[in-house]
Amino acid sequence: MYKKAKLDNGLRIVTYRMSGMESVALGIWIKVGGRYESEQNKGLSHFLEHMLFKGTKKYSCRKLKESIEGVGGSLNGFTSEEVTCYLVKIPGRHLDLALDVLSDMVINPVLSPEDIEKEKTVILEEIKMYKDLPQSYVYELLDNLLWPGQPLGMSILGTQESVGGFNREFLDSYKKKYYVPFNMVVSAAGALIHTEFVGKVENRFKQRIDTGINAFLPVREEQKEPQFEILAKDTEQTHLALGFHSIKRDHPLRYALDLLHVILGGNMSSRLFDELREKRGLAYDIGTQVKRYYDTGAFIVHAGIDNHKVSEAIKLILEELKRVKDKLVSESEFKRAKEFYLGQLRLALEDTLDHMLWIGEHTIALDKMYSLKEVINGVKKIKPRDLKEVSRAIFKNEGMNLALIGPLEGQQGMIEGLLHI
Repeated sequence: MYKKAKLDNGLRIVTYRMSGMESVALGIWIKVGGRYESEQNKGLSHFLEHMLFKGTKKYSCRKLKESIEGVGGSLNGFTSEEVTCYLVKIPGRHLDLALDVLSDMVINPVLSPEDIEKEKTVILEEIKMYKDLPQSYVYELLDNLLWPGQPLGMSILGTQESVGGFNREFLDSYKKKYYVPFNMVVSAAGALIHTEFVGKVENRFKQRIDTGINAFLPVREEQKEPQFEILAKDTEQTHLALGFHSIKRDHPLRYALDLLHVILGGNMSSRLFDELREKRGLAYDIGTQVKRYYDTGAFIVHAGIDNHKVSEAIKLILEELKRVKDKLVSESEFKRAKEFYLGQLRLALEDTLDHMLWIGEHTIALDKMYSLKEVINGVKKIKPRDLKEVSRAIFKNEGMNLALIGPLEGQQGMIEGLLHI
């Protein structure tokens, strides 16, 4: 179903032809992100991603956008902890244009000193913006609790100090180290032919053969007791992020974890949504999130809570986590979770962009791909006892971390007394 190729210089190409589609989605992935940085250069991956949209030797900043948007396409990029991706979704007949634009961005960015100085001010404002958004900034507080003093625990945007020190030499050196063929994947899905596409990619990436090991420092998780941080702020509601150390990306229980996420907070029929919002009216927004990395992960409960009912909400959340540890989920609830998970995946993979992201992420992160059939078979093998096993492995006192932003001055003792599961 999926087709792969590997060029002599190490560049990997993966495609999926989706018959009947008018569009094609294309992504160029680089195996570098926030985890590859230090405190001194934190935010460099994200900054470089921004700079690649400022123009190339062939396309000006404006021309990059006009070339894609002028034929009905969209151009974007993102930086995460372990990867950076540049992507286009475009009508299939313009695939050559999309590949030309993206490849030129990755290979030949101008990185002008003037643009770098201007972008510093933009990103410094972005850093300030997130600090002013408690529903976002609470995650930064939580990450620092989960992985203190490590790249995973630091903002992917960097700090005012680190971003302020960036210059062209920094960016160019970083790009030459990581933006090399053996460290890249090109993925595409939609209206394309694999062999033709491989030839086009090869024509644009005639770069040297690079060898080496691209690695980051292994994660350290030495937590021995519950931790919490309260940022006292005059907000209309209290923003909560409760996080536990979790399993790595390709762990054998990964599908059990996904189903646990669905049951606890993945949709409007989930336990936390029903208990805290529908039955008690304690929160408007409540749900769960799963973070996956190469060697670790996190399971997160997030909520916006009535300022006067924070302790009640925390108590109820922890009771629900304890309940799923102690008792098997019912067959009917388990079946609904499976159907929801697989149904959402099927719907997503009908879209060329989502399918491109699916095959690209698995290839760059694990150098493997999972077909929909393989995932379905994997999920079908999961039993209710597997959810109990993974919940017991994750929901432990010594792995509990709680971040709160709200008008909670003087409530540290009360909060600390609740942190038991």
